[in-house]
Amino acid sequence: MYINGVLEQRKDQLIRQSLLSDEFLDFVKRNNIPFETLISYYRCAIMEVETKFKVLNEQYALRYDRNPIESIKSRVKSYDSLLKKIRKKNIPLTLEAIEEQIWDVAGIRVICSFQDDIYLLADCLLQQDDIKLIEIKDYIKNPKPNGYRSLHLIVEIPIFLQDEKRNVKVEVQLRTIAMDSWASLEHKLKYKKNLPAEQLEKISDELKHCADISAELDARMQTVRMDIYKDGNPTKYEDMPLKVPNLPVMPQNPLMGLLGDNQKN
Repeated sequence: MYINGVLEQRKDQLIRQSLLSDEFLDFVKRNNIPFETLISYYRCAIMEVETKFKVLNEQYALRYDRNPIESIKSRVKSYDSLLKKIRKKNIPLTLEAIEEQIWDVAGIRVICSFQDDIYLLADCLLQQDDIKLIEIKDYIKNPKPNGYRSLHLIVEIPIFLQDEKRNVKVEVQLRTIAMDSWASLEHKLKYKKNLPAEQLEKISDELKHCADISAELDARMQTVRMDIYKDGNPTKYEDMPLKVPNLPVMPQNPLMGLLGDNQKN
């Protein structure tokens, strides 16, 4: 009896998901041109932010003979990802709701050589007068329970079109090589759901241990770098306050000491 009830509940859930999928596809079909136009705005915003990081990387290469950025990756959310986010946030199926309530449609991932480069680049980006910080979450000093580490920024940047200017939100993730390597492998492994619960728990513990080792590697490489260049120009990120205007404190944010009262949850 209990099993039948669970099966019926699961059946209803699948039906609702299918209907929502059909609804979403119908929405995209009916709003094809406006939807594709909106997506193009996100692509333009990605180009703007990506260019800013490339310029910073070039400047540091000329001035300090080093590149703080190893690589830059970017993406615009797929239809499937957008649908999942709409379901998760339970928002109306409109272009306006997507634009206002889903802040990571456009995403850029900046892979840095060292941990202090992350804060250096974040500082340089946020000091630019056409960048507005919407949200900041530091998972480097406060890692997620599974060990995930990265600095997340939601920024708003203007794009200049033929006859208008639009402000578009972009998610920026900054990681070291070690952070990105761990996150990529963990992302692939965590979808192996057909394993016994005991084995999954063991794997989760092992991945967390690997994340701790990765964090230690970053710390050691940072120390080696500072020892090599101790008479040069590198600056510790603890000494670089980020200038972020008019944002309330996010209590769990470990950048609190750097930003003072200028953060948003």
